[in-house]
Amino acid sequence: MLGQDLSVIAPELVLALYAMGALMWGAYAGRDASRMILWVSTGVLVAVGLWVGVHAGGTQTAFDGSFVSDGYARFAKVMVLFGAAATLALSADFLSRNELMKFEYPVLIVLATVGMLIMVSAADLIVLYLGLELQSLALYVVAAFRRDSLRSTEAGLKYFVLGALSSGLLLYGASLTYGFSGTTMFAGIAMVAGGGEPMSVGLVFGLVFLIAGMAFKISAVPFHMWTPDVYEGSPTPVTAFFSTAPKVAAAAMLARVLFDAFGNAVADWQQVLALLSLFSMFLGSFAAIGQTNIKRLMAYSSIGHMGYALLGLAAGTQEGAQSLLIYLAIYVTMNVGVFAFILNMRRDGQQVTDIASLGLYSRVDPARAAALAVLMFSLAGIPPLVGFFGKFYVLKAAVDAGLVWLAVAGVVASVIGAYYYLRIVYLMYFGQEVEPLDGRMPSIHWGLLGASALAMVLGIINLFGVESLAASAAATLVQ
Repeated sequence: MLGQDLSVIAPELVLALYAMGALMWGAYAGRDASRMILWVSTGVLVAVGLWVGVHAGGTQTAFDGSFVSDGYARFAKVMVLFGAAATLALSADFLSRNELMKFEYPVLIVLATVGMLIMVSAADLIVLYLGLELQSLALYVVAAFRRDSLRSTEAGLKYFVLGALSSGLLLYGASLTYGFSGTTMFAGIAMVAGGGEPMSVGLVFGLVFLIAGMAFKISAVPFHMWTPDVYEGSPTPVTAFFSTAPKVAAAAMLARVLFDAFGNAVADWQQVLALLSLFSMFLGSFAAIGQTNIKRLMAYSSIGHMGYALLGLAAGTQEGAQSLLIYLAIYVTMNVGVFAFILNMRRDGQQVTDIASLGLYSRVDPARAAALAVLMFSLAGIPPLVGFFGKFYVLKAAVDAGLVWLAVAGVVASVIGAYYYLRIVYLMYFGQEVEPLDGRMPSIHWGLLGASALAMVLGIINLFGVESLAASAAATLVQ
């Protein structure tokens, strides 16, 4: 039985063993090996992502059903692994230039990724919490990785304090759920929650606290307060990481809990998610309008986009779960490209984050400006780019589930939010001329920026097959 369990958790086990091995490698080899460890870690994440992606083992469980590997988990894991690998590859140049190339950084990213993989496969509240804390503890450290920066230290501290609060909310919800259901297993909770009678008040409170704890991880309003400061204060590669893989893992984990443990009580959590979605979409749209720092703008952008992701999840249907996965895949692809650009906003060798510094940038580097413009149009959801289809799927899922009012609100919020994306395009092509940014851009950054922008255009044909893959994955979650 142990051998079978280990085969189910093989990807997580391989990454955990590699992280410990890399830690020993770095400790004995010193800083000279840091760059090599970073690139090897990137390769390992890609290799494991391909391994998980091509694996078709149906639904398997381990450790008495507390860990599940199914099509849904594998789809989310591929996004997490590739998102982590892409942001880790983007980090190399920044870390070298700022004398932050330390072997601990890629090790912490790998350990955080292990936690995320556990989160999306958890079928038990205890396993879910273990994965969540493994991810969070590693991210607390990387947020404050730039120890000589007051803002980075502040970001790490804020994330730690508010993260501890969210963990407390989640644990309180888990204890209430256990107390009123008698089990921490999702299958057991589902039997109690769907027993033909309305859920007890205690179990409803447990559900609400669980949602609140997980909403913090995806920056859903009103649990978003950490996001702008942490995004701005963290080193830019860390901000890029925050906006990709952890968001996917947290949203996938939330969907797993709601459908596997409370799938028979959709009416009890649908209204909560609808409100979280509504507030997130509008706050993300309005608050970003006045931002002058591009990292803070991307923070509010992520809040808004998580609102749209929750819009699909609030449908409470298989179609809603499918739209969530499609939206997350498109969102991660767009963000990788945008942060590849942001990492190269430099003047005289110094990082620049002021949006005004992009004035008439199209004259300095037309190709890079065009790539960013495509990504901005896609983030705004302007057809026919792929970003439009992401919003179309979640809006359609909401309408089909009877949440027409929420879908209408989503369209209105999208129109409002388009302003701050289009403002960046306006500045690059028609803004006031400023001192030009540096022209150098590493090839790996160019490759990811170009590939991301190209995917937003070429994907309009068939979304690279993501739609059918997401449908199959959602079918294993919502049965």
